[in-house]
Amino acid sequence: MPSARSETRTGLICSIAAYTIWGLFPLYWPLLKPAGAAEILAQRMVWSLVAVVVVLAVTRHWGWIRPLLRQPKRIGMIALGAVFISVNWAVYIWGVNSGHVVETSMGYFINPLVSIAFGVLILRERLRTAQWVAVGVGAAAVVVMTVAYGKPPWISLALAATFSSYSLVKKRVGLGGLESLAAETAVQFLPALGFLVFLGAQGHSTFTGHGTGHALLMMSSGALTALPLICFGVAAVRLPLTVIGMVQYLAPVFQFALGLAVFHEAMPAERWAGFALVWLALALLVGDALRTARKARVELRGAQEKASTAANPPSDKRNPVSEIRS
Repeated sequence: MPSARSETRTGLICSIAAYTIWGLFPLYWPLLKPAGAAEILAQRMVWSLVAVVVVLAVTRHWGWIRPLLRQPKRIGMIALGAVFISVNWAVYIWGVNSGHVVETSMGYFINPLVSIAFGVLILRERLRTAQWVAVGVGAAAVVVMTVAYGKPPWISLALAATFSSYSLVKKRVGLGGLESLAAETAVQFLPALGFLVFLGAQGHSTFTGHGTGHALLMMSSGALTALPLICFGVAAVRLPLTVIGMVQYLAPVFQFALGLAVFHEAMPAERWAGFALVWLALALLVGDALRTARKARVELRGAQEKASTAANPPSDKRNPVSEIRS
């Protein structure tokens, strides 16, 4: 049986692999040109379902499907989640291929802040002081970039809002990563396939007209979508949420670095100021999460020690006979 240390190491490796793949996606989408964002999105939906069906077939993991089909409300939530993640994918692919890699990274940096805001507005959650301050600093970052550019950073906001909405729906559906991807791409499949057939009929499809290499790259979008989700699923059951919460920032860090070093996007002072405020907000969140987790561990340890003492009270080793004689 694998040791706890081995399990943790496996989870850490898989989480790093998942977020690294997501972070390096900006290198992949430009390879699919001259296909537009809509065609790339549709191809990704179709081939993602193919990839996940292969994984399900290999693992013989079909048992969750029949109970799900008897829950129409849950299927409706899955369809809603599919809409949110479809919009997220579309904006992300368009942003990368239109030269806005740095702005897409901003979207995933501010995603935790938007998720917290959703928790307050939708789930009526109560925030700690540090979380309120972090959300305020994040809002200030958006204001700084809006004033500097004369318009809101809509790509960042759209990515954060759609992914936070998707996460909220996904939480309520309660499916694992692989099952969730299978269900969502099953919803996406027919509309995506119909769009691709329409493109082909109009003579605008690039799938068959730009060589075998281009077609293979399109088909690989399915495997590249499924692989990090599988890695994330392995990590999620082996690592504490606090660790996964730290590792998740690898993806936008890679995207930000690629935007600067590979795509040579401009970083004027006002953009640096906006990012600095976002990073400050995230530092506040991370620090608060670590303090809260540490406090919870101390309280749990104290409760366990108290319960152990109550269950096994210390024995009185004094000799009652000698006490009487004295």
